This record gives sequence, C-alpha cells and structure tokens, in this order.
Amino acid sequence: MELAQYILLGFQSALQPENLAYCFLGVLLGTLIGVLPGIGPVATISILLPITFKITPMAAIIMLAGIYYGAQYGGSTTSILLNIPGEATAVITCLDGYQMARQGRAGPASAWRPSALLLPGP
Repeated sequence: MELAQYILLGFQSALQPENLAYCFLGVLLGTLIGVLPGIGPVATISILLPITFKITPMAAIIMLAGIYYGAQYGGSTTSILLNIPGEATAVITCLDGYQMARQGRAGPASAWRPSALLLPGP
C-alpha cells in the first residue's frame, strides 16, 4: 500500500503545470537540436544542460528527460529524410525509413520510432 502512495506522489509532482511546461520546452528544444545531423541525444543534453541550472531539481530532471526524448525523435527525422543517422539507434531507421521516404511515404515512416522497430507490431 505504501508503494502505491509513493507512485501517486510521483505522478502528482510530475503532472504539475510548471513541470509539464518544462517537459514540453525540453522536448521542443531537444527536437530542434537533435534534428541536426551528427548530434545525438548525449550531445544535445550536453549543449542544453546549462539552461537547467536555475530551475528546481525536479523540473530539471523532467526537462532533461524531455530533451533526451526530443533528441531521439530529431535524430530519426534526419535518418528518415536524409539517410544520415545522428546516433547509433537511428541506423536501423535509415534502412527502412529512408526507403519509405524515397517512395513518398515519409509521414508514415516518421511515425515509427527507433525503439518501436524493436517491438512487435500490431
């Protein structure tokens, strides 16, 4: 029972409007930087780390998680459209995503995530 209380406390803290705003900002900035070819999630976090120095620790961790996820998404964009993987996880996306983009199906190819390729589909 105590575990459920801690989980609810975590959701209550993470779903505060301020923390959601920092998450959205992190995903937006991470996607903008991560779309640059050759810059992966680790480099994106390194570049954007100083903007988390003046906010609360919880908001900073949430924002860094958003930056990481946004950079992963940005890396898949360059691997699908340009066939240039920004990090190791986008190499697999280059194989199928770029071929789909050449056939005019870049939209459906962008809906797939690099981690989703490892999971069984519906």
